[in-house]
Amino acid sequence: MNKFLLCFLLASISAFGQKSIPENYFSNPLDISMILSGSFGELRSNHFHSGLDIKTQQRTGLPVYAPADGYVSRIKVSHYGYGKALYIKHPNGYSTVYAHLDNYAGAIAEYVKERQYNKEEFEIELFPNAADLKVNKGDLIAYTGNTGGSGGPHLHFEIRDAASRPMNPLLFGINVPDSKRPLVSSVIAYPIGEDAQVNNDQNPVKLRLILQKDGNYKAENVQAFGKIGFGVSTNDQLDGASNKNGVYQIKTNYNGTEKINIHFEKFSFAETRYLNRYIDYEYWMKNRSRVQKLFREANNPLSIIKNEDTDGYIDVQEGFNSNYTITITDFEGNKTSIVIPIEGKKSENSTPKQINKTDDYIYSNQATSITKGKYSVYIPANSLYEDSFLAIDTKGDTLHLHEDHIPIHKNITITADISNYKTTDKDKLYIGRLNYYGKPYYNTTYRKGDKLSAKTRTFGTYVLASDTTGPTINPINFDDGKWISSNKTLELSINDDLSGISSYRATINGKFILMEYDYKKDVIKYNFDDNIISETENNLKVIVTDNVGNSTTFEATFFRKQ
Repeated sequence: MNKFLLCFLLASISAFGQKSIPENYFSNPLDISMILSGSFGELRSNHFHSGLDIKTQQRTGLPVYAPADGYVSRIKVSHYGYGKALYIKHPNGYSTVYAHLDNYAGAIAEYVKERQYNKEEFEIELFPNAADLKVNKGDLIAYTGNTGGSGGPHLHFEIRDAASRPMNPLLFGINVPDSKRPLVSSVIAYPIGEDAQVNNDQNPVKLRLILQKDGNYKAENVQAFGKIGFGVSTNDQLDGASNKNGVYQIKTNYNGTEKINIHFEKFSFAETRYLNRYIDYEYWMKNRSRVQKLFREANNPLSIIKNEDTDGYIDVQEGFNSNYTITITDFEGNKTSIVIPIEGKKSENSTPKQINKTDDYIYSNQATSITKGKYSVYIPANSLYEDSFLAIDTKGDTLHLHEDHIPIHKNITITADISNYKTTDKDKLYIGRLNYYGKPYYNTTYRKGDKLSAKTRTFGTYVLASDTTGPTINPINFDDGKWISSNKTLELSINDDLSGISSYRATINGKFILMEYDYKKDVIKYNFDDNIISETENNLKVIVTDNVGNSTTFEATFFRKQ
């Protein structure tokens, strides 16, 4: 993308500013105080947070109300991700999204349940017509929950523009009390040029910050030379919560010139994974602190960068003293500033840049294939953000594919030769990445003859693993041959210690029943309110299959007064 086109796009995005956004159009979707556990643009694993996470008082089942007139345009039910999610299209072109729901309400719930039974599947995605499920402002549409990838009860709430780009809901007049200034954890200085250095070091340097009486910070004097970039680890805390949320704006200034302006107002899902380019990924993986790089590197197209001078870098000349300032602001205008005094000085004995050279050097703009032992690795062009040395070696069934210190943007493919295995064993093999405990985590694996392949966007250690054992199934709230007339639900635990659960199916007296799977608790649950059975004596059959095809069947009889 040339600079002219980039500037035009950024100017166009900036033109769509707060004045054109309808304030007070959307109301709070909950009838409780707005306290957040997550804010818009917050830095998450591999993505920017696309909405607000509204606390629900550690409870599920709170009513969710339509914040404006519209119609239900999409419904998605998934075991993972957003769990039970609802999308409403509004007359002004915006859409609102509600995720991790416990259940839908009224006609929406009936609409979903009918189609789940018609398809005989729990997971489903629906796109109702505009006339099917109309809603008015204040209508009950759902109940809050903890479904999908949620880490605790809350409502994930989004507002998206006509192009389905998530926007900061606070721009629409939704009020969240915040009287606290942003927090600062650390500042890193990055020597960029070949001869650049900071405090006699050509490697990134963590600066010592001194808290001032007014609540701002000043760094110890820095000696630097050449092309330098800075990064900051920062969070914001809102009133009523201790969660570390994202900030609203970061601006830098060098001797009166604005160097970069980062604004968390809107982004597209197509760019969100570039977060891994925006942060210092290696520092995050080693220190569990996300440092936001206040400069634009190659292969960083993020639109949250609204203005930049020389890509945010500064050029420090010998004998020239200067000040670099970072100003961090939350949505309510609370600010924290960091002043970094810089003395231009070049050392002839600086610590050289550490480069761990290996036999495998990858050019990021070229596709690369590497074969070692029984493994081959295919790295498509632009999978990496920059040219990199990779440490790749094999030992038997184990592939050491570098370390997870370099981010992968596009999937790379791992292929393993399994010709040395017995024919009866090949169908039970899969490629797994070893987790912290040394256990192989299943990667979706495909077999073609004597080749297994899997795609990944994470470096690490991979192995050929075998799973010959079927899942386990155990009843939770009933026993075989017993009466359960007072039960509202039928619950079973399902588990697979190796390749993991792939699918399940349950019937009572030969009729399909809808069972909801909570993978976090390893539980499937049927609600008797579905009114599928009318007999007193009932025969339950559950079949669970793991990711390599091992199946287990559980059968039981129970009695129930009708």
